[in-house]
Amino acid sequence: MATTARPLEQTVDVETPELVLLSYSVAGVGSRVLAALTDYAICAVALIALVVALIALEPRVPSATPAGISWAAAVLILAQFAVLWGYYVLFEGLMDGQTPGKRIHRLRVVREGGFSVTFGASAVRNLVRFVDMQPVFFYLVGLGSILATRRGQRLGDLVAGTIVVREALRPPRAAAIAPSTALDASETPTLQTALSEDEFRVLDRFMERSAHLDPLRRGVLAGQLVERFATALAGDDRAPLTRLAALHQREQQARARGISSRGETGAGRERQALIAANLSRWNGFASQLAVAQKRGLRALAEDGVREFVAEYRAVAADLARLRTAAGGREVDELFHLARLVAGAHNLLYRDRRMPLRASLRFLVTDVPREVRRSAAPIALAATLLFLPALVAGVAVVRTPNLAAEMVPAGMLRRAEDGVRRARNGEGYIDDPQLFRPIMASSIVANNVQVSFAVFAGGITAGLLSALMLVANGLSLGSVTGLYVSKGIGPLLLAFVAPHGVLELFAICVAGGAGFLLAAALLVPGERTRRRALAENSRRAIRLVGASTVLLLAAGLIEGLVSPIEWWPIEGKLAVSGTTLALLVLYLRQGRARPAPSRIEPTHAELALGAVTAHRAP
Repeated sequence: MATTARPLEQTVDVETPELVLLSYSVAGVGSRVLAALTDYAICAVALIALVVALIALEPRVPSATPAGISWAAAVLILAQFAVLWGYYVLFEGLMDGQTPGKRIHRLRVVREGGFSVTFGASAVRNLVRFVDMQPVFFYLVGLGSILATRRGQRLGDLVAGTIVVREALRPPRAAAIAPSTALDASETPTLQTALSEDEFRVLDRFMERSAHLDPLRRGVLAGQLVERFATALAGDDRAPLTRLAALHQREQQARARGISSRGETGAGRERQALIAANLSRWNGFASQLAVAQKRGLRALAEDGVREFVAEYRAVAADLARLRTAAGGREVDELFHLARLVAGAHNLLYRDRRMPLRASLRFLVTDVPREVRRSAAPIALAATLLFLPALVAGVAVVRTPNLAAEMVPAGMLRRAEDGVRRARNGEGYIDDPQLFRPIMASSIVANNVQVSFAVFAGGITAGLLSALMLVANGLSLGSVTGLYVSKGIGPLLLAFVAPHGVLELFAICVAGGAGFLLAAALLVPGERTRRRALAENSRRAIRLVGASTVLLLAAGLIEGLVSPIEWWPIEGKLAVSGTTLALLVLYLRQGRARPAPSRIEPTHAELALGAVTAHRAP
């Protein structure tokens, strides 16, 4: 049987709960780019289909009005946002680490340790995509990180503690010999092949590539090999290539029968016998695994899962024996078996999907608890936002000419028009009620993306997060100072008050999430930076969740309530006070840790427990 070394691949070894070491093949840049392009094409088709559907639907609806068109446009804006940021998180969470593009190209995202990816880990790795995709969607940062890291991880993978692996199985080549002729290891204590393992590798590689070699070069190499294997070829006077082909066939058949290679000692003598005796069973398990990966474990029913788990345990034990017998050599059968165990391990130890009750508990209990726990990084973010805002505001009020250098031209014109609007009793901006849905959806999408960027900037040791907070603070303060310097501060306040509390606090929370990542890089403590990143990212994603929910509410208020001109400033301040009270009430939730609810075990967990109990002494 062939034992050629597998092609050069980037692999990562993990240890399973059964203390079996297995290997994953890390996905290369080429396959990941192909999967990404496939996903982009799917997203583009989905958005185009939505636009076409809305256009086709309009003339068929007699009641279609400008207001309906406005709501349709708002839906398109939100759909674009959802596709851009939610496509990967949704599919990787629901399809166990695979988007449609990854499934087509046989790739999967797994957590370090071989466990399946969670929604939280998927969210982290995909939100950090904001940095990976720089500059401007060319993904040079991400590609550079993939090439530079041993596990082929882009920055998002480093933060989330995930790796992208290849799942395509490549079964080992076997000689054409009936399984019944294979010998047991106990029957071959003295039998050995004519060639050593290293010699057979050389011969096998030559036979595999000989058809593609230049005839002259092939003849030279054949002569060198005949000379090297003179002892094994003694008595055969045929042409060199014919003699080598016959020797190769004999060596393959001997190994397929379980005869050990010449010179093998100790456990190494059992390797070929172990492969010969179990190869057909391993191939059968590979077929079961392919079905389970395609249709899920539920398709096997409880008895089928128990049988699958029992076989997984047996194959994992075979892997441990074969790894010992291989003696550190790169053997196709060893790699194939490790991939089988890795695939089954990923299926059996995947996380349960979060039920609705757990999702609500996450938002109502875990998120506010994490916000309180992360008060220090959130306070740092608030300082970097509000201190520059205060300095810029005071500077513009005292020196109005500075506004021309600190405020965009469009905002300067709006402030000039604001003097007229305040004199006529109008609002901060025109309030075309028809476009409120578009305004609300645009504001929500923009603000949430800003919070994602502030969080992702934490991977730059917090520099990008700090820069964005300071820049937003300077912009906020200079605009406020401009309006105050013109005596129309109440006009701006009436617009900002309803949504300002939620929006500004949400940005600070997102900044705190970014600084948690920065802390993992700069002050990991006794933890390794890799472990600190993984642990802090689990905390940070709770803060990102809080920021997203708050910005969703703030955006709706800003688009639907804040522009109302006829509301007096007292009414706008009442809305602000109400949002502040509700925010404080929300942040007080989760003070007492609830008792864990009982969750029914999955079929796989029942089977794992049953097999373990059955094997216990």
